[in-house]
Amino acid sequence: MPQAVDLFVIGGGVNGCGIARDAAGRGLRVRLAEMGDLAQATSSASTKLFHGGLRYLEYLEIKLVREALSEREVLIRAMPHISWPMRFVLPYSADMRFESDTPVSKMLSTVMPWMKGKRPSWMIRSGLFLYDHLGGQGLLPGTKRLDLRNAPEGAPLKDSFTHAFEYSDGWVQDARLVVLNARDAEAHGADIRVQTKVVEAHRDGGHWVIVTEGPNGREEHMARAVVNAGGPWVEQILKGTMGSASREHIRLVRGSHIVTRKLYDHDKCYFFQGADGRIIFAIPYEQDFTLIGTTEAAHEDSPLAAECTEAERDYLCDFASEYFKEEVTPDDVVWTYSGVRPLYEDGASSATAATREYVLSLDAPAGQPAALHVFGGKITTYRRLAEDALGKLRPHLPGMGGQWTKGARLPGGDFAPEEVGAKIAKLSQDYPFVDRKWAERMIRHYGTESWHILGDAKALGDLGRDFGGTLTEAELRWLVEKEWARKVEDVIWRRTKLGLRLDADQVNSVAAWLEEHAA
Repeated sequence: MPQAVDLFVIGGGVNGCGIARDAAGRGLRVRLAEMGDLAQATSSASTKLFHGGLRYLEYLEIKLVREALSEREVLIRAMPHISWPMRFVLPYSADMRFESDTPVSKMLSTVMPWMKGKRPSWMIRSGLFLYDHLGGQGLLPGTKRLDLRNAPEGAPLKDSFTHAFEYSDGWVQDARLVVLNARDAEAHGADIRVQTKVVEAHRDGGHWVIVTEGPNGREEHMARAVVNAGGPWVEQILKGTMGSASREHIRLVRGSHIVTRKLYDHDKCYFFQGADGRIIFAIPYEQDFTLIGTTEAAHEDSPLAAECTEAERDYLCDFASEYFKEEVTPDDVVWTYSGVRPLYEDGASSATAATREYVLSLDAPAGQPAALHVFGGKITTYRRLAEDALGKLRPHLPGMGGQWTKGARLPGGDFAPEEVGAKIAKLSQDYPFVDRKWAERMIRHYGTESWHILGDAKALGDLGRDFGGTLTEAELRWLVEKEWARKVEDVIWRRTKLGLRLDADQVNSVAAWLEEHAA
């Protein structure tokens, strides 16, 4: 039987890895089991934004927005390689409307019925003023007004859009965020296990007994406490694997995205509002593409079966085409992805209205070991969620250290956000065979660890086999040995997005190499 631990974490998404990292840094013995790959579901299928959630102001979720905004800058400073500030352009149209079921919409329909659900310009500006100041101002600049008739941001848009508001939020490489939290957890002593499914967990005296099936076969583990961070599987684990009679439920909401050819040349994101009250983003993506999303729809199938439907693809194309001069069509789409958000069931009437607040449910009968179940959450607040989770577990895990993650850098992020350009230039200077686009990809994925991956190489051939798309054997070895990559999807769609650049033969070559080296 493996050595007993203080805390056993079920689930290798952003919440599970964030909790494991925080707990290990407090001196706890931690083990994490992920049934597949790290970030294999919800945590790799987000819109990739560190943001407060501007539209949640319409639902009066002020606490959620304030917490997310205050975290946004903390996170960007802690991981400047995989996260960075981004400016968002919100074109204005007098036809913009609120969703009819938001608290703000209902209030306005009562006091200003003649507006008929429309968003007046002054109200958007007031909301952005609140958004600028809820979390305090620092690294990210505030809102300004743009004249789209003579600004480069107006060039790709239809001439009917004459002005816009520009505000700040942040971008993050979501799956890499998860992996780097797992890396830091391991650096602090945590035992991270992928391809390891928890099939049973029950209390036995003063400990939990957890049974897993994985590469080492069937194993039993003992722990003083368990965290169920199963994401979209949290309820299944709670009531099935752990045998709880809890009445708590989650609502699965599918968010689909499309990736198109590059639709415009500048580096800002667009925030588009539809006549139906919904919003989407159009975001510069992976140097040569544009990311558009997201939809929101109830999801009834397995979380791993989530796919962008043709109807969702067409909806996003049509929505974007309402703004861009050049029509966005399905022929422009090079990739789609869809993820399932596990939202705490609060009785909301629609998927859009369901709360994004996280709920931490502590199950700790007197004299028995504790279990904590994590419902919901946003990628922007994952670090705060981890702190709150360990705060709830503190009485049941005496001796744990205090909070430490605020300001702590993730692996490779040991430089200031304003130094990113200099790091990219330095990598190309130190390795002349690495052009700027390749150097940018490396820094944006690995930060200062790029130098460890490239090592003493003097020429491309020194990095081993070249798989195409700037992926070399040296990088693959790093991903296998340091980042738990086991399958081709782990490499080309989660650790990187090189699936956008590799052809079928190249993908097969990567898969064959992994089959030989990632056993």
